[in-house]
Amino acid sequence: MYFGIPQLIQSLGFNFRLSPFAAGVLTLSLNAGAYIAEIFRGGIMAIDTGQMEAARSLGLSHYHAMFRIILPQATRVSIPSLVNQFIISLKDTSIISVISLGEIVYEAKIYIGRTMQSFATWTIVGAVYLGIITALSQVSRYVEKRIDYGNKGPR
Repeated sequence: MYFGIPQLIQSLGFNFRLSPFAAGVLTLSLNAGAYIAEIFRGGIMAIDTGQMEAARSLGLSHYHAMFRIILPQATRVSIPSLVNQFIISLKDTSIISVISLGEIVYEAKIYIGRTMQSFATWTIVGAVYLGIITALSQVSRYVEKRIDYGNKGPR
């Protein structure tokens, strides 16, 4: 994204530059978006086809059946995978340091270069990542309990 897209557009005769931040956000968004789309597709496929048939037999249009019957159930099924994808995306932010966009790992490398304190620096970086991922995991547990994940019985 950072090197290829500007070069492609410039070869077409346009003057185009992409900032490191925009390239990083675009790259991570496209990557996460593809995975999230697959997670939701899998969640929709996990719902029994009888649910759609029942909704259609009650007179709901395909659109209303999807948004009122299928998608709420698919979302419930997809939550653990979605949280996992958010954690993976958080860890993938270290990849954007390749284009010199300062994030925690990149800044840690610069700090280590100045102070030569690699063990303490990497320990702090690890603790920060552990804290963020633990917080996301706690949010996931809360959301799962809140929507009563896994309850197959009637409400």
